Amino acid sequence: MSSLAANANATPTRAVRTNIPARMDRLPWSRWHWLVVIALGITWILDGLEVTIVGAIASRLTDPATIHLTTVEVASAGTTYLIGAVLGALFFGRMTDQLGRKKLFMITLSVYLVATVLTAFAPNYLWFAVTRFFTGAGIGGEYAAINSAIDELIPARMRGHVDLAINGSWWVGTAFGALLTVWLLDPAIFAINLGWRLCFALGAVLGLAVLLIRRYVPESPRWLMMHGRFEEANEIVGMIEGEVMKDEHLNALPQPEGYIMVRPTGTVSFRAIARTMLHDYPTRALLGFSLMVGQAFLYNAIFFTYALVLTTFYHIPAGSVGLYLIPFAVGNFCGPLLLGRLFDSIGRRQMIAGTYILSGVLLTITGWLFVAGVLNAVTQTIAWSVIFFFASAGASAAYLTVSEVFPLEVRAMAIALFYAIGTGVGGALAPVVFGALIASGKSVNVFYGYLFGAALMIAAGIVAAVFGVKAERQSLEAVAKPLSVTDVELGPAAGEAQGAATA
Repeated sequence: MSSLAANANATPTRAVRTNIPARMDRLPWSRWHWLVVIALGITWILDGLEVTIVGAIASRLTDPATIHLTTVEVASAGTTYLIGAVLGALFFGRMTDQLGRKKLFMITLSVYLVATVLTAFAPNYLWFAVTRFFTGAGIGGEYAAINSAIDELIPARMRGHVDLAINGSWWVGTAFGALLTVWLLDPAIFAINLGWRLCFALGAVLGLAVLLIRRYVPESPRWLMMHGRFEEANEIVGMIEGEVMKDEHLNALPQPEGYIMVRPTGTVSFRAIARTMLHDYPTRALLGFSLMVGQAFLYNAIFFTYALVLTTFYHIPAGSVGLYLIPFAVGNFCGPLLLGRLFDSIGRRQMIAGTYILSGVLLTITGWLFVAGVLNAVTQTIAWSVIFFFASAGASAAYLTVSEVFPLEVRAMAIALFYAIGTGVGGALAPVVFGALIASGKSVNVFYGYLFGAALMIAAGIVAAVFGVKAERQSLEAVAKPLSVTDVELGPAAGEAQGAATA
C-alpha cells in the first residue's frame, strides 16, 4: 500500500475497501471546521469586494487625474473580468480534478493576489484590462476548487447550511466594499489618483492573510482516495480526528457507518466527463443549467443596473447609491444564513423550488408596483431586499447543487462548467439587456425585463421541483456514486479496525 501513497498518479487495478467518507461525515462540528470555513469561504467575500470596488470607482477612472479611461473602456474592463472568470473556472476546474483541491486553491488565490496588486499600479487601460482578466481568472478558479474542497470536508448532515452561508458571504464583501469606497474615494481624505488604488491594495492584503491560513487546510481525503493515495488519505483523516477530539475534549468519536469499494481511475477524460453529465445524469445537468442561468440573469440584471434604476427613475444622486446598496446586501446575506438549515432539514428539492418560485413571483409583483409608480427609492430598495432574501438562498443552493449531484471525479469540472454557463449566458446578457431597457427611460420596458427574469426563476424552480435531488444529510458518495466505486456497504463491518483499507 505504501507504493500507492508514494505516487500521486497511482491507480491500482485492484479494488480497495475503505470507510474514509464515513469517517469524515460522522465528525462533530469543531474549531477545525471553522478553520476550513474561514480559510476557504473568504473567496466569496473577495469576489463581492472586487465587483463592488470596480463599480464604485468606474467614474473615478474616467477622471483626467487618474488613468483617464473612456466610458467604453471602463465597461469593457468589466467584460474582461467576466471572460477571465469563465476561462479561469474552466481551466482551473480541470486542474482541480487532476492535481488536487489544496494545490489549486493555493494557486488560484495566488493568481488573484498578484493580479489585484498589479491592478493598483495600473498606468493605462491595457494594464488595467489585463490585470482585471487575471483577477477574474483567479476568482473563477476559486469557485471550482473551493466548492469541491468544502463539500468534501464538511460533514454531510450540515453540508447544505454551511455551503449556503459561505456562498452568501459574497454580500459581506459587497457591503464592506461599499463602505470602503465611500472612505477611500473621498478626495478630502485621499488624492484622486490614490484612493482607488488603495481599494485594490487592501483587497490584496485581505487575500494574503487568507493565503497564510490556507496552509493549514489539508488536501481532501476523498480526492486522495480516488487517486489511489489511501495511506495519505488515512493519515489526514486521522489528523483531523485528533484535532476534533482535542478541540471538543472528546475521548472517542462515533463509529463510522459504511464502507465503499474503490478501484481508483485517476483523472478522467473529457469524453468521460461529457458522458457522465449528459448520458448518466441528464436531468441533473438540466437542473444545474436551469438553476445557474436563472440566478445569474436575475442577479446581474438587478445588481449591475441597481444604480441606474435609482438615478434614472428615482433621481437619487450617484454619490448616495452606496447607502441603498447596504440594506440590499444585508438582505442577500441573511437569506442563506437564516434559511440554510432548512435545506438540510426540509430538503433540497422543496427549498430550492420554493425560493426560486417565490423570488420570481415577488419580482413580478414588484415590477408591477414599479411600473404603476407607487414605489419610491426606499420602498423599491425594501422590495428588492425582500426578493433577494429568498433569491440569495436559492442562488447559493445552485452552487451547492452542481457541486454535490455529480461524481467526485468530475466535481470541480462540473462546478466550473455550470458556473461558466451561468456567467457567460445569464451574467453577460442581463446587464446589456437591462441597460438598454433603462436607457429607454420608460418604466414599462424595465417591467418587461423584470417579467423575463421572473419567468426564468420560476421555470428553474419548476425544474427543481420535478428533477431535484434528495441530497440533504446524505453522503456525497450516496448522492452520486463515484466512477471509481464498485460497491457500497451501508453499515459498518464487524471486527475491522476503524480506517482500515483492505484489498
